[in-house]
Amino acid sequence: MAKSSKIIVQETEITFINKETGEYISLTDIAKYRNPIEPFSIINNWMRSRSTIEFLGLWEKLNNPDFKPIEFDRFRNEAGSNYFVLSPQRWIGSTNAAGIISKSGRYGGTFAHTDIAFEFASWISSEFKLYLITEFKRLKQDENYRLQLEWNLQRTISKINYRIHTDAIKENLIPKEITKQQASFVYANEADLLNVALFGITAKEWRDSNPDSSGNIRDYATLEQLVVLSNMEGINALLIQQGLTQSERLIQLNTVAITQMKSLIESKAIKKLK
Repeated sequence: MAKSSKIIVQETEITFINKETGEYISLTDIAKYRNPIEPFSIINNWMRSRSTIEFLGLWEKLNNPDFKPIEFDRFRNEAGSNYFVLSPQRWIGSTNAAGIISKSGRYGGTFAHTDIAFEFASWISSEFKLYLITEFKRLKQDENYRLQLEWNLQRTISKINYRIHTDAIKENLIPKEITKQQASFVYANEADLLNVALFGITAKEWRDSNPDSSGNIRDYATLEQLVVLSNMEGINALLIQQGLTQSERLIQLNTVAITQMKSLIESKAIKKLK
């Protein structure tokens, strides 16, 4: 059965379970308030009456599309007669009822949807029903409070994880400032100049560090890095026209890469593209 909860009503332990169709309360436990030795006899007596059958049938018609009305009519017509006997198992098996469920065994029993269980409790005792409803409401309030605490905890953890993730992105994606040695080094081609400005290493250095990876350094670039790389190609062409040396261009391109990566990481528009 589903996960259960328990409350105490007038020194009687009452069990609740959750199902897709709602919450169900143990009729067996409620019946023990009247007869702790043979609670099933209390339930069977309650189900013998015509008013009970009509109530159960109405609930099923409103909530259960698979309910069998023809069998229900037969039970309603027989209800109240001296020979009429109806158990939860017979009601469920004949009408395909969903409002009552029954399970045999040590941890079994008869359970009913709260609508039906409160009706049964009222038949047992009006006073007991009021105490049952009061305790049921308290249980729901406690559960809602725990859910609120769990939600707030999850929200806090989510914020912490987001911050950790953001810091990790900044630490790993934002280019480092190039060293003096890198600035003074002459690179074989302009593509490697851009690689150093953005990634901090040349294509060969990346391949040496990633011997098992296919492709090249740009194949593993993030969306932000590819956007910046495209911008840097245009800027580099402009700097070449201005007659700047490779060393001077490297310094400027590195500055551009750092600035643009910081901006893109926080950009809402770029996040929508992912």
